[in-house]
Amino acid sequence: MAGIKSLAKDTAVYGFSSILGRLLNWLLVPMYTRVFVSEEYGIVVFDYSAVALMLALLTYGMETGFFRFVNHERWNKPMEVYSTSLISLAISSSAFVIIAACLVGPLSEFMRTPDRPSCTLLLAATVALDAFTAIPYGYLRYRSKALRFATVRLINIGLNIGFNLFFLLACPWLAAHAPGAVDWFYDPGYGIGYIFLSNFIASAATLILLAPELRGFPWVFNARLWKEMLRYSWPLLILGVVGLMNQNLPNIMFPYLATQLSPAEADAALGTYGACYKIGMIMVMFLQAFRFAYEPFIFARDKRANPAGTKAYSDAMKYFIIVSLFIFMAVMFYLDIIKLFIGSRYYGALGIVPVIMAAELFFGVVFNLSVWYKLTDRTIWGSILSLIGFAVMLTINVIFVPRISYYACAWGAFASYGVMMLVSYFVGQAKYPVDYCVRRLAAYTALAAVLYVAGIYGLDALALNAWAAGAVRAVLLTVFIAVAVRAENIPLGAAIAKIRR
Repeated sequence: MAGIKSLAKDTAVYGFSSILGRLLNWLLVPMYTRVFVSEEYGIVVFDYSAVALMLALLTYGMETGFFRFVNHERWNKPMEVYSTSLISLAISSSAFVIIAACLVGPLSEFMRTPDRPSCTLLLAATVALDAFTAIPYGYLRYRSKALRFATVRLINIGLNIGFNLFFLLACPWLAAHAPGAVDWFYDPGYGIGYIFLSNFIASAATLILLAPELRGFPWVFNARLWKEMLRYSWPLLILGVVGLMNQNLPNIMFPYLATQLSPAEADAALGTYGACYKIGMIMVMFLQAFRFAYEPFIFARDKRANPAGTKAYSDAMKYFIIVSLFIFMAVMFYLDIIKLFIGSRYYGALGIVPVIMAAELFFGVVFNLSVWYKLTDRTIWGSILSLIGFAVMLTINVIFVPRISYYACAWGAFASYGVMMLVSYFVGQAKYPVDYCVRRLAAYTALAAVLYVAGIYGLDALALNAWAAGAVRAVLLTVFIAVAVRAENIPLGAAIAKIRR
């Protein structure tokens, strides 16, 4: 139980930075969806989907490999593992920027900004910086420096938001009222390019902030260690890339698959889908916070060879699902309020939100289940599972995007992660059995489903006003939490008393 408390504490700290950061970034979505027409925002969605894939390629599983080998029983020189990881990513990231600069023309065509090649260079440099800083961030997690981790991330996010506000709101106002103050650097026609410039500035500043983690130790490259890390990490590269392809490839393929739409209409539809997808990202916020704490937790616990380890993994899964179900219901119950974060012209895709959130919940379960192949060094299974999910996603998108537009993207993700979850569970139970208390998890899921139907369809049938419906839904959420607290014997009263003291 002490391990779970530690995991919960770290998840809370990482979660604060992650959720607050995502929430602050959310404040950009209302601005984007009001400053830019849906066609322009669709290009942003397209470009950042491609960037996410490139980031996975440039980190090539080295972050998880770092956690594995820094805790590995055969390697008792953690700083050598750290240094080798840093040098590897420094070389590959630098090479990527050089290649992108040489191919800036065709890359700009692909990124749908042929008239602004500087956007492509900014994105390439940003991806390279983010890939390299993944290891210093990982080092902070390894050293359990959650507060410093959170501080650096929040500064990064603050800078990104600040420069977005400056370039997209302040500069246009100054250009209209005091043009002499900004016309020497501000170009109103650069448009969405200022989103990319803001991101680059924030990433460059992050590298400077992480400078203390880049000195004070010998920079040593151990070729034998590096080869072992690559051997361990390359399946994770496939896992990461295919996982991100499940999330982002539909956005990249959509303009080409939506043959029933003109290019401008396809960009507009993608922008609408991308804006509503942001609402479903609330589930991803929690998953990201959980992931930051969970990887160091499982590898450190495995290193200690704690016989209670599998019990801790089971408890982690249980509490993850409880919290995820609560988040799902809370978002859906109050979607009429949450949707105000995006412009009203983007409301057409709100129907994807429950599908996307359920899909991300499945993905969170897949991540929890990944413990069996990560701890047994059979990471190839992660690649196999991802390829299975990718095949499901690709099939659904290719067949149904021309028929039901972006709804196929959402249902493709749902089916993909659902299949991955089932296959991972049954294979994992055969190779690394963990008692996940499936009946209890099914009971929580069934309770959430009943409360969801009552809170959405039941209240709609009663035609209550917004205030009354909101109050009833709050009661339903309280019922769910009360049942979980009672069933799990969580000492909530003692915790509240401790907080008051």
